[in-house]
Amino acid sequence: MAKPIKQYIPQGSDPVIEKFINCMMKDGKKSTSRGIFWDAMEIIKTRTKDAPLEVFNKALLNVTPLVEVRPRRVGGSVYQVPVEVNPKRQQTLAIRWMVDASRKRKGMPMANRLALELLDASSDQGAAFKKKQDVLRMAQANKAFAHLAK
Repeated sequence: MAKPIKQYIPQGSDPVIEKFINCMMKDGKKSTSRGIFWDAMEIIKTRTKDAPLEVFNKALLNVTPLVEVRPRRVGGSVYQVPVEVNPKRQQTLAIRWMVDASRKRKGMPMANRLALELLDASSDQGAAFKKKQDVLRMAQANKAFAHLAK
């Protein structure tokens, strides 16, 4: 299978893509991880009319959390306190959730699983998007403890 999409992005030009590839990597096999990512981009290209990198960026944006809960110990009790997530952690969590959700899908090659998860996330569906919604719901449920945040 030819990979003409690689011509558009020179290696190392987009730090978000490189970070995603690094987070997906196992046992130091970066070339395998890079191949899986670009194969997923090819699959997305065949399934949609949109540009694959736009689908990727939209999926990451849709999965990015704005608030999360952090445990805070006050007077012997542990409260789940909602706090805003700083931008670097937002990106890290979004990437981690996308990779984890892709790995949990079974029965097909990793490139297919990643492509399907990216397509789902870009249309506000899928396991990674559900994870974001669960975190948001947890933060809203514990809004009463927001005054305990540092």
